[in-house]
Amino acid sequence: MKISQRLVWNLYAGAIGVLSAVVAQKAVRGAWKVATGDEPPDPNDPATPIGEALVWALAGGIGIGVAQLLTNRFAATRWEKAMGTPAPTRSRVNFHL
Repeated sequence: MKISQRLVWNLYAGAIGVLSAVVAQKAVRGAWKVATGDEPPDPNDPATPIGEALVWALAGGIGIGVAQLLTNRFAATRWEKAMGTPAPTRSRVNFHL
């Protein structure tokens, strides 16, 4: 694979990744507000109950993780359609169960 293709891929995937992270963060914060009726807690504040801080951390981690997964799959699919080759990836790990 040419260096220029890898550079284009990194720019493309990076731009989509930043956009999806911002959207995912807003979605998680909005979901918290809908579910609890309150603003999301500051998990670093000692006054925030540990249970609430943990739930917020889990919700944020899951939300961002799912957004990253979907974004990576979307970007790879669009790359393959546009370029006619599989998207460059850092590494592929195959898990065999």
